[in-house]
Amino acid sequence: MTSYTNIPTKTIGPIKIHAITWQGEVTVPMATFETTLWPSTQRGAKVTAMAGGIYVTTLKNCMTRSVLLYAPDAQAAAKIAQELQKDFSFLHAVVAETSNFCKLESIYPEVVGRNLYLRFSFFTGDAAGHNMTTKAADAIIKRLLGRYLNLSYGSISANLCTDKKVSAINGILGRGKTVTAEITLPRALCEQELHTTPECLVQLNINKNLIGSILAGGNRSANAHYANILLATYLATGQDAANIVEGSQGITQVEVTSKGDCYFSVNLPNIIVGTTGHGKHHSEIQENLKKLACIPDTKHPGQSSIRLAEIIAATTLCGELSLLSAQTNMGELTQSHMLFERNIK
Repeated sequence: MTSYTNIPTKTIGPIKIHAITWQGEVTVPMATFETTLWPSTQRGAKVTAMAGGIYVTTLKNCMTRSVLLYAPDAQAAAKIAQELQKDFSFLHAVVAETSNFCKLESIYPEVVGRNLYLRFSFFTGDAAGHNMTTKAADAIIKRLLGRYLNLSYGSISANLCTDKKVSAINGILGRGKTVTAEITLPRALCEQELHTTPECLVQLNINKNLIGSILAGGNRSANAHYANILLATYLATGQDAANIVEGSQGITQVEVTSKGDCYFSVNLPNIIVGTTGHGKHHSEIQENLKKLACIPDTKHPGQSSIRLAEIIAATTLCGELSLLSAQTNMGELTQSHMLFERNIK
């Protein structure tokens, strides 16, 4: 028996987006119990549209899976790692047999004693790729054990991926889609609509997001609340919500331009989303993906999932901008929560 838990969902926007391959306005579904998230992100959407829109850039697109193999000793493990880095073309056909879309793009090895860790990066089309990469990695292991008879099996998952855990390697190499969203806001717009100044936003970003995160021991993270936006959009579009653990990593950058305006960007190295596969068959999820124009096209595999990641990055910017602006003013955050969650003015 399967039962369902209803999560309140509202759409925010329109958000005006300029990507390299597309541009337009979208309204974005957000599923959350944190009711202040809707009006706050909506304020960000309104202000960014007034400023001309958000520019998004996808820097990387790869899903990862790591495996553990045992060699007789460290020298043997290192030799195999070097050989695979030089040439792993013999694995392309192995991966191709497991999926019509999966492609092996790179191998990152680590050697600890006789342990050989291999982090595979795959192109997975419009699927997020959890199952696809596991299936491919399993086939790769069998091929490697047949090629290198001195190797033995360790594990299909070696934690170097790194799946659903915060890690430095994901922040550095990326997992899923690595996307930057940016905008330049006129000073007058900051003052009139956000009730703050570029200077106040820069100061808060340095002292809260950067220094505060360092003091807390943050791992390649300097942001206010990326996870809030990612969770709400992940749930509304049928994603594996646990991947917000990696997704919470990222850096917010704020500058005062030479003209006195505000440059604002969010940089997300681990947006893990798909537009096909597990979780996307539910009617409400399909409807949301259609509204976002994120339905897979077999002639252009991967494009709809990239579009979805870019939309989520732009939405994250809206939420991050609005929250940081509120926090530059004493009492505004508390007052907003009291008003929207408890109806107390």
